[in-house]
Amino acid sequence: MPTGPEIILTLKVLVSTVTVLFAAALAALAAGNVRVHGRINTVFFALTMLTVLGFELLVRVGTDVTSQFSDEARQALRVHLCFAVPAAVILPVQFVLGAKGYKRAHVPLGLVFTAVWAGTFVTGVFFLPHQ
Repeated sequence: MPTGPEIILTLKVLVSTVTVLFAAALAALAAGNVRVHGRINTVFFALTMLTVLGFELLVRVGTDVTSQFSDEARQALRVHLCFAVPAAVILPVQFVLGAKGYKRAHVPLGLVFTAVWAGTFVTGVFFLPHQ
């Protein structure tokens, strides 16, 4: 069973990886290639949700990720979750809206998602301890 710090480090790598995919999807959109944007976002969605479900499974099976965290580190996790939980809730909605072609709802929600994802990335990669 992996330790809490190992799980956090793995999550940092995974969040960084899917963020590269998210940036590539935005670049495809900026270049006017909506089809590629959708395909990249499909992979982004699948990997991100797989990561969330895998993390939840590890935590539920018995790994106490925060057992070695200081109070400061626990506070950093609370702040991180203020971004990560809304991102995990918005992402499936955003994915369905995009897949169905509901641009009028997809675009504004995409801006909200981008903001909470940026918070998820920054707080998760730079502020959560993995040692």
